[in-house]
Amino acid sequence: MDSEKTDLSGCGELLERVRSEKPLVHHITNWVTIYDCANITRAFGALPVMAHASEEVGEMTGIASSLVLNIGTLTSELIDSMLLAGKVANSKKIPIVLDAVGVGATSMRNEKAAELLDKLKIDIVKGNISEVAKLAGFNAETKGVESMGAEESAVEISKKLSSSRDCTAVVTGAEDTVSGNKKTFVVKNGHALMGEFVGTGCMSASVIGCFAAVEKDYAVASASALACYGVAGELAAQESKAPASFKVSFFDRVYSLTAEQADSMSKAEVVK
Repeated sequence: MDSEKTDLSGCGELLERVRSEKPLVHHITNWVTIYDCANITRAFGALPVMAHASEEVGEMTGIASSLVLNIGTLTSELIDSMLLAGKVANSKKIPIVLDAVGVGATSMRNEKAAELLDKLKIDIVKGNISEVAKLAGFNAETKGVESMGAEESAVEISKKLSSSRDCTAVVTGAEDTVSGNKKTFVVKNGHALMGEFVGTGCMSASVIGCFAAVEKDYAVASASALACYGVAGELAAQESKAPASFKVSFFDRVYSLTAEQADSMSKAEVVK
């Protein structure tokens, strides 16, 4: 893989924009992780709202700056609400982030994710390598919500989905890959402890929603969000060596993260 080093120099500036603009990020999300998603959004400086009822999702999206959809605790009723909210987001031209949790595990998840992608203009699609590979048309195996892998590389998979769905495609893992707007980033920030408690994947979609609300280049927004997110994880790991204490330190480090820390510690490659 040919690549050139970059410090993703706008990452700290985008962090400051999130904090100064305080965008409202509307979530229709996973009941397992909804509390953490709200808190990580707030810790980054944005404003979270978690409205699911079909009677109000359109109105709530009408005052939001971005929309995050997460199919982790999937029901048909939830998809109906997502479609209602998504149509308002499209009409307002605010970004939609789809977290394709568990795609590849069941036919229902495959069908409903495809329905969202077919009926809405989804700007950013995020998932682990097997989830994104499945959406891109590759063979992949998902066990529950955990990736069992794919034959193709994350770069190949993200580029294929980005091209086929005209979106920014994000593959998360030990390294995160972002393809969109004719460029691909590989972000190498983070720490293994981030995978030792439930919710970090869902939270990363919320963070992407925060940054996409203030930056229209969604590939840059997504890569910057993941770099800042990963830097906070690295800083938290300096203080805590077990999942529960790490989680507390992680939220604190997100809250106190400076633009200087984000810019100096971000690690990314731009793939040619």
